[in-house]
Amino acid sequence: MTIDKLRKKINAIDAQVVDLLKQRASASKSIGQAKFLNNQEIYAPDREVEVLSRIEALNKGEIPVAALRAIYREIMSCSLSLEKPLAIATLGQTGSYTSIAAQKIFGSQVKYEPCQHIREVFQMVERGKCDYGVVPIENSTEGAVTATFDLLVDSELKIRRQATQEIVHNLLSKTTIGKIRKIYSNPQVFDQCRNWLANHLPHAGQIFVASTTEAAQIAGKEKNSAAIASREAAESSGLPIIRQGIQDIAHNTTRFLVIGANDAAPTGKDRTSILFSIKDKVGALYAMLAPFYKNKINLTKIESRPSKKKAWDYYFFVDFEGHRLDPNVQRALKELEDMCKYLKILGSYPALT
Repeated sequence: MTIDKLRKKINAIDAQVVDLLKQRASASKSIGQAKFLNNQEIYAPDREVEVLSRIEALNKGEIPVAALRAIYREIMSCSLSLEKPLAIATLGQTGSYTSIAAQKIFGSQVKYEPCQHIREVFQMVERGKCDYGVVPIENSTEGAVTATFDLLVDSELKIRRQATQEIVHNLLSKTTIGKIRKIYSNPQVFDQCRNWLANHLPHAGQIFVASTTEAAQIAGKEKNSAAIASREAAESSGLPIIRQGIQDIAHNTTRFLVIGANDAAPTGKDRTSILFSIKDKVGALYAMLAPFYKNKINLTKIESRPSKKKAWDYYFFVDFEGHRLDPNVQRALKELEDMCKYLKILGSYPALT
């Protein structure tokens, strides 16, 4: 078959694809109306898992899985916008790592509201100005993002989804590396590039700002200044990248959370996050973990944070496999609640990342 005939075949297929997408869009609008009448959440991570799992099973290898996911990310993003225009609060402007993670989750067809601080992301959702928020929770190199943990203690918002994003730090500047006197970035970013900076820019001042996109904006206006940020931040700010991949550990990954008024429905492969405080006595923490072992629940993370209410009093954050509605999880949580001073379920959500 000639190229011209093959192109005509592609054109015919494209016409069918567009027609099917129009039909899908019409169905999405109807679903949005039904959700509104039944007071249901527009964004459903459990449905997202179902769709992606099904289309991956239908794929016989002609299309790479990552490409298929990217295509359907935008299709589902369009569907969400047709069901209801969504507003998503993120830390930092376009190009921040949180913004990149949010795009990976929600696609390009929703409205993003950049925030200067993690607290502002929570507030935008709590006050109803945004439907959902995206915040960092931990980094594979430097560990917990303490501001997010502390806000989860008092906020009534729930974790609705998680996502992981590979983080590549770049040095952005209008000047040469030898002339840099000040570097702007987020405190965690400096920690993740500690050794590189000590070796290459030991005498440059390190100035903390709330987000990497703010760092790029400031460095772009000041002489002999630089920022550490993403490639996307470099593109949006117009700052050249003068060194790529300056993070100390090559596989540097950050975990992000979607927060909203409610958590997600069960998918069969879920994760639940809780926090609790314990009575100050010998063996208390060991006793708290027993209900999980008894009910055959796998713990995936445990993190402690000062309660800030009393000296040497701590909250424990625990992630485990399963959904809060699973019978074995319900039994474990009931046992735990009877034993601890305070227990809060932060949310159940798909284990999908």
